[in-house]
Amino acid sequence: MTHVDLFNPRFTSPLDVLVKNFFDKEAIFDKPSRTSVTHPIDVYEDENGLNFEIACTGLSKDDVDISIEGDILKVSYDKGSEQQSTKEKRYYHSGVKKSSFDLGWKVARRFDLVKSSAEMVNGLLQIQIPLANEAKPKYLKIK
Repeated sequence: MTHVDLFNPRFTSPLDVLVKNFFDKEAIFDKPSRTSVTHPIDVYEDENGLNFEIACTGLSKDDVDISIEGDILKVSYDKGSEQQSTKEKRYYHSGVKKSSFDLGWKVARRFDLVKSSAEMVNGLLQIQIPLANEAKPKYLKIK
């Protein structure tokens, strides 16, 4: 069996890595070297709906913009206004990443974007989108 080089530009997508690992019985599962989302974020679904947890280290709730346009959820932060104050400082080490981000997701109709809620807790932006009433299970009584 031939070995596939993951650093080969042909094998950079997560699907390529998954297919490679499926057919190569000797390989351990490799995580893709590049992902499409570069900002730290968790997206998960539970019994209450869809949840987003977005890292916003050093940001306040006023720094982050959240908008809903149709079925699109957008979350963004523009570092541009903050760059002015950092020029006046002389850093010895800069490890806290406060980079701009512009994230967006198309949310399925089974979630009710209008009833979404957001909260900033310890540098973590938490967005909760509940299930739409139409998506909740309905039970019929047999007559």
